[in-house]
Amino acid sequence: MLQHAQEIFRQARSYILDAGLGDEIAWQRETAFGYFSEPQFLREAAWVVLCSGFRERTVRGVFDHVSLCFFDWESAAVISKNRSICIRSAVGSFNNRAKLAAIASCAKLTCSTGFAQLKSPILHDPYQVLQRLPYIGPVTAWHLAKNLGLDVVKPDRHLMRLASFCSYSSPWELCRELAETTGEAVKVVDLILWRYLAGHSGMPARSQQQLVTS
Repeated sequence: MLQHAQEIFRQARSYILDAGLGDEIAWQRETAFGYFSEPQFLREAAWVVLCSGFRERTVRGVFDHVSLCFFDWESAAVISKNRSICIRSAVGSFNNRAKLAAIASCAKLTCSTGFAQLKSPILHDPYQVLQRLPYIGPVTAWHLAKNLGLDVVKPDRHLMRLASFCSYSSPWELCRELAETTGEAVKVVDLILWRYLAGHSGMPARSQQQLVTS
């Protein structure tokens, strides 16, 4: 169980470093829940909304342009004031008006509530409060919380499949045990495993077996 997980983790970390993606690991290590700013909150919320149901590679390819269309997440007030312009400009690179409208709605909620007043309940109960945002559900709430710095796991299909293969009851159990044996934070273990699995199209169980027995 742990031995198989450790072997896959070692290969995952090597894959990320060899692919020149070490900056992603450094970014996740440095995120600290409780210290995110309004622009960081808007940016990460937008990222998670766009990634839901889409390949991360697809979103990464257009995110700089979407960010530019939304004033580089400068402030919720600016985005809300120019909502129509933001959506109309961004649809050229990401043709899903519903998701772009959801991002604008998140900015409107932040503006009308006040960032400090919105942030406080998020810090108190992130999982429940983040699900109140448009397009943020039970799985993506963990994704957003992790990107904001909370030391949690995003239980997506890749990690669910890997946890089952390694005989763990859940991705949380898998990542926590690996965190204890590697010295990495749970959120970093999650990122390393997810990036590896996503890069290999989810790593079917048969392929994983070949890895851990090779």
